[in-house]
Amino acid sequence: MKGPHLLYRSISLFIFFSLTGCSLSTNNNHFQAVAQNELTTLSSWQNQQEKAHETTQLTELINIPQLTQLIQQAIQDNPDLQQVSMTLKIAYAQRGIVNSDRIPHITTRLNTHKHEENDINHDSDFTVSWEVDLWQKIQNNVSAADMDIASAKTNYQATLDTLAANIIRTWLSISLYQQLINIEKARLTSLQNNETFIVERYKNGLGSLEDLDNASSSSASTQATLANYQEVLSQHIRTLTLLLGKTPTKKTFHISDKFPAVLQPLASIPTQDLARRPDLQSAYFLILAEQYRTQAAYKDLLPSINISAAFVGEEFFKNPVWELLSQLTAPLFLGGKLRSKVEIAQLTTEKAYWHYQSTLLNAVNEVEKTLGQEQSLSRQQEHIQHALQTAHRSFSHYQKKYSQGLVDIIDLLTIQQQTFNLQTQLTQLIYNRLTNRISLGLALGLGVSS
Repeated sequence: MKGPHLLYRSISLFIFFSLTGCSLSTNNNHFQAVAQNELTTLSSWQNQQEKAHETTQLTELINIPQLTQLIQQAIQDNPDLQQVSMTLKIAYAQRGIVNSDRIPHITTRLNTHKHEENDINHDSDFTVSWEVDLWQKIQNNVSAADMDIASAKTNYQATLDTLAANIIRTWLSISLYQQLINIEKARLTSLQNNETFIVERYKNGLGSLEDLDNASSSSASTQATLANYQEVLSQHIRTLTLLLGKTPTKKTFHISDKFPAVLQPLASIPTQDLARRPDLQSAYFLILAEQYRTQAAYKDLLPSINISAAFVGEEFFKNPVWELLSQLTAPLFLGGKLRSKVEIAQLTTEKAYWHYQSTLLNAVNEVEKTLGQEQSLSRQQEHIQHALQTAHRSFSHYQKKYSQGLVDIIDLLTIQQQTFNLQTQLTQLIYNRLTNRISLGLALGLGVSS
């Protein structure tokens, strides 16, 4: 009677734990649904665009073949990008570890025994074990690993896109400082010409040596600024070399001292734009991964079935003895360990959702910010261009007045400095506008192909 009674108790425990585990489960997939719904709430961007171009790649915004080649070189040699690539490969390997639980495990062992009579005996065993994935728990863990891989892929793409954007920005920075250096050199030449002119006027009995001191002071200040710009230019060249994955060496690339054309990328529908962002994709895949892990954590509360076959014997390959075993195990009391794991899994999933929400808000803010900056920088550029034209006319007018003795050197130097300052300001504005377009492309999910 013990056999049927024991079987009845086993079946009762099996049903009890199954119902208990099912009652503890919850619809944890609502975070996924909420995350999907977040994008649909954005219907349009607040700022409107003019003369924007529909593009899909960052390299389409700036058409310089040499720059594209440098980006491809960085993809191969940049150490930071290669580290992220290794992280992706590790994710694939970890998936293989998890997936191995679905496959029967085979182990073998060879034992050697030496007796007092100096007889040596050998025996061996060969075991095949397999956990029946009755509740799809192993499959949930494999699915979570698949989402980890998807997240790692998008993290790699995000790192790649950022690297490309930084290379383009540094390229533009080098062009910027080459132009600023040219402006300062022109300023210095003009100031030195003023000094010569002041000396000639003094010899003719016009002006005073104080005028020469004022001009010399401005020349010295300009030389200091020029030295600073030259060092900053060298730093940007070294930075570009490092981004390419090389040690700082002599410059091996030519960058024009004129800004290239940089297109303004088109911002269309937020759902379409933001869906291309790899950081947002990564955050979404992380939610899915944690949801699968939560499901697996719930199923740890349910009974598990393990089947094993053992082959033993001293002459294993000639006359083995085998036995087939099946084992039903169910958790009874583990001090709340499994329930705590379920709670941790639930909280981790919710944390992943809030990370997604934060990433989404930052993404929207980045797009709106860069769109607004495009409009603001455009207006600023128009105003500075108009001011520069006026300053050129004023400078010519003051030069004539100074030669006639109608104004002093301070007035002339002031309007001269204003003219060069406006040239510097205009050059900086153009640079800011071009790099802002690169930032806009990155915010809209434009990337590069590896």
